[in-house]
Amino acid sequence: MARKDILYHYTDFQAVDGILRCAQLRVNNVLRMNDSGEMRHFMNRLCAAIAARLESEGRDARAMRELFQEEVQKEYSAFAACFSFHRDDAAQWERYGNRGWGVCIAFRRRYLQQLAKGALSLQTVFYQDDVAGHPMVEVFCDLARQGADSEAVRRAMRDAWACSVAFKHPSFSSECETRLVVSPFEKDGLAVQPCYHVTKERIKKYYPLDLLAMCREIGIGMEDLVEELIVGPDSTQSVAIFQDYLRDNGLAGLVDRVSLSDCPLRRLSN
Repeated sequence: MARKDILYHYTDFQAVDGILRCAQLRVNNVLRMNDSGEMRHFMNRLCAAIAARLESEGRDARAMRELFQEEVQKEYSAFAACFSFHRDDAAQWERYGNRGWGVCIAFRRRYLQQLAKGALSLQTVFYQDDVAGHPMVEVFCDLARQGADSEAVRRAMRDAWACSVAFKHPSFSSECETRLVVSPFEKDGLAVQPCYHVTKERIKKYYPLDLLAMCREIGIGMEDLVEELIVGPDSTQSVAIFQDYLRDNGLAGLVDRVSLSDCPLRRLSN
């Protein structure tokens, strides 16, 4: 049974070095994870669910439909880091953990939740195509009932776009994913300069979150944030060398939290 107090981030050793030694967590362009059409699909489905709820109460939903129609025309750029509730999971290793050659970092969820403020939010991925049960439906219906001011509506729309980043097709529901999201229209509230990774094929944009500074702000250290480090099922990484790496980089508290995967994801040699 998946633990709800731990979030697992599957990645490779280069990214682990960035997270642990450099204390930086990258939030990458969500368009590499989600199609922009899927985000707009969520907003359109949300609008339909809100309108249906309001009309069932005998209220006029035209203003809400017009508001969403205007919103989905906007340009945006959203960024996120991905986590799963599943520990040592074969599908996660295959898709995100460098095909089993990487590492899984277990983060304590309550601390990630505390780090997620301002332009950052921790969003549980919503896998239902019918969004009538999504909590944002009630948020907008309440605003419509109260005749809320434009600032309250703007904040709700920002939250809705953040939720759209965490919307995926139901066929991915087995991933049990949560995302640390930079709201699409709220990057001005993020005191982080964007960086660019240049390869032979493309230029990728990302935001490096300063985990050390963020942890200090809530009164914890990196060793409080990280629960466990699991070396992938196909990795040839020596646990002893990994532990030396942690000691030599000021993370001695994590040494006894390193383990080898028990997942039977093994490949036959060619």
